[in-house]
Formats: sequence, structure tokens, C-alpha cells
Amino acid sequence: MSTLEAYARRSARREWWRDGLEASIYLVAAVGVALFVASGGLLVTAPIDHLYGLGRVAGIVAAVLVLAQITLISRAPYVERAIGHDRAAATHTRLGKVAFILMLVHVGLILVMNARYDGRSILSEAVALWDLGWFMVAAQVGLGLFTIVVATSLVAIRSRWRYERWHAVHLLVYLAIAAVVPHQFLEGSTFRDGGAAWWFWLVLYVLAVGSFLAYRIVRPLVLLARHDLRVAAVEPEPDGSVSVVMSGRDLDRLGARPGQFLLWRFLDRERWTQAHPWSLSRAPRSDSLRITVKPSGDASARLAHLRVGTRVLAEGPLGIFTDATRTAPGAVLVASGIGVTPIRALLDEAQAPCTVVLRVRSREEAPLIDEVEELAVQRGADVIVVAGPRGSGWGTAAGESLGALVPDVATRDIYVCGPVPWADAVVLDARAAGVPAAAIHRERFGW
Repeated sequence: MSTLEAYARRSARREWWRDGLEASIYLVAAVGVALFVASGGLLVTAPIDHLYGLGRVAGIVAAVLVLAQITLISRAPYVERAIGHDRAAATHTRLGKVAFILMLVHVGLILVMNARYDGRSILSEAVALWDLGWFMVAAQVGLGLFTIVVATSLVAIRSRWRYERWHAVHLLVYLAIAAVVPHQFLEGSTFRDGGAAWWFWLVLYVLAVGSFLAYRIVRPLVLLARHDLRVAAVEPEPDGSVSVVMSGRDLDRLGARPGQFLLWRFLDRERWTQAHPWSLSRAPRSDSLRITVKPSGDASARLAHLRVGTRVLAEGPLGIFTDATRTAPGAVLVASGIGVTPIRALLDEAQAPCTVVLRVRSREEAPLIDEVEELAVQRGADVIVVAGPRGSGWGTAAGESLGALVPDVATRDIYVCGPVPWADAVVLDARAAGVPAAAIHRERFGW
């Protein structure tokens, strides 16, 4: 098998697994609805009764989507390796919006139909549901918490909040889920009899919540004990960024690859409650890891004051911005600003032909530029520095294009890392130059 055939086969397998993982969400929802229908949930005596059944179907699909959200953001390897952290997070957000709308439909239709059956007003019916048990009160509280989380996730609000504050409010979603779940098993007629549907939903909850607990809580604690990761050095860089070197035991067992990132939690009095995603800025070593961070907010600015010896809790490694996603032998690594960090790490293992394109305002403001140029010489890679004020595209007013800078760009993989609008412009330029969509890989900045 030729090298090109091997890359093509690997890419096809990855696409199949990724599409299959997303399709499974809709398959599970279909099974949940089928079990509801099989239990007699659509039994009606008048056409209007179908609205009650529709309300219950909306609740079932909403529950599946919420469980899918938990799984997607659980950092589980079978999710991360299939679709990558960026796509998992984006899908998580998209499903959350649909799930919330379905929750409102579920609650609205059930309230309206119950009020009709009982001859009450909708408000009186909402209060009367409390008489069914504590779990109905908890479900209403859960809906309120979901509303708060969705409202604070709207762009108009989220853009005005610090990440730490938004993240703290976003944690309410876990309380909301815990509040809503009991009513499904204790009140839903599909589940009360303990049949196939009961076991179906129990397995779903165990898998979703189990993945979350295993990979968001248990695994980071295990890694902390196994590797004893600690801050070994805090090194200011000429451009004003800061490199943090962390030492530990058997770090090769962590499985991190150049281009990936981890969620870092520095366990001192100031920072232990905060976890931030920062990319490795060089290939991981068996005894050390390094990140390089540009001061752009409170958390990144305070890194310069980290004390040597501080213990570090890490989640990951995360992301598929690695050599494993290659579809062709050659590569073009394109970075802007602090987006150079995973690009510099990828260069550690780069094989010719490889070209690095750095978009900078000036050399003085460019993080790790000297390291990149020195390493490129060692790896036999070319470096193109595009310096100057921003033009209408991704480059300067001169109007640089990837096709002009790298004539054979259409036969290579493109790795892009930098601010979202800039990276979007690079991707458009790459597509215009004939680069296939599957050969374009990016790491998104922002939250």
C-alpha cells in the first residue's frame, strides 16, 4: 500500500467513526420514542389528545439530547478521538439549544393538556403538579436552572462576562439535570413498570454520567497522583508571553501529542478553582511539558507570578490537531499570534515537505519566532513570515495567498491556529487554492 493510500484509508475510517458517533444520537432518540409508543403512549380518545403524546415525545428527545451533551463534554477518549474537542464542544452547544426548546414544548403541552383534562387554569395546574411529589417540584426548579444557563450563554450576555463567571454559572446545568431526572423515572408512565424502557434509560444515564465522572473527575485525580505534575520553571519570553515548564514522572504515559492541549488547573490559593485550555508549546517529553501563554486576560496575566513547585491538575490530552489527522505527506502550518504554540509543537515532529507560515504584526511581538526558525532549520522546513498591518484577507495589505506562498499547497494538509475570524479567512483562502476540506485542520480560539 502506498503512502497516499494509507493516508486516504485512515482519513476515511476517521470520517466514518465521526459520522457514526453523531448519527447514534438520533438513533438513540428514535429508540426512546419507539419504546414510548410501544408502551401505549399514543393511545387517544380524541384528536386533541395527540398533543399530550407530542409533549411527551418532546421530553424524551430533550432527555436524549441532554445526555448526549453530557457525553460530548465528558472528555471521553472515544469522543475526543472521533470528532475532536472543538467539534464536540460546538455540537454540545448546538444540541443544548434544541434540547431547551424541546423542554419548553414538553412542559407547555403537558401543562395545557393536563389543565384541560382537570378543568383548571394553566397556573393552577402548575401548582397542582406539586401535589404529585417532590420530584415534580425539583423538575420545575431544574427547568428554571436550565433557563438561567441558556440565557447566560446567549452571545449578547456571554460576550460581556469574564470566562470564569460564565463558567461558574454554566455549572448550574449539572444541578438542573440532577433535579429533572427523578421525575422521569418516578412519574413517567413509560418507566414506572420497570420494563425495557426503564432499563434503556438507566443504561443511558449510567453511560453518560459515568463517562463524565470518569474522565472529568476521576481521571485528572489519577493523573495527579501518577505523574506528580508540578511547576518547574516560569520563563518570560521576549514578546511578553510566558512559558511555564512543568515536570513530572512518566509523562510519556499521558499519551499527549504535539498539537494537543490540556485543561490546566494550578493548585494554589488563587487558581485552584479555575481550569484553562492552553496548548503544549513543544512536543511532550517523558519528564516535562511546556505551555506558552500570552497575557490577554486576568488568568493568563497572572501566570507570570506562578510559584515553582505548585502542583498542577491536568485534564486531557484533548483535541485532534495532530499529525494523526493527516491526509497527505506534506504539511503547511499556519499561525497567528499565540496560535503559534501548537504549530511550534507540531514542528518538533514535522517531516518534509513542510512550510510554516507565521502571520505577525512585527517580529518583536511574535511569540516563539526564534524557536520556530531554529527548529525549522533542524527539521528541513521552510518558514515564511508575513509581517505588517492586517489587510483585507488573512495577510497584510499586499494580499498574500497560500497558493502564491506555497505553490503545491493543494497537495498538502493545512494546519491553522489563531483567532477565529483570521483562521476563517485562512480556510477560505486554502479552499480557493484547491485544498480539500478534509485536509484542513484548525484549532479554534475563544469560548
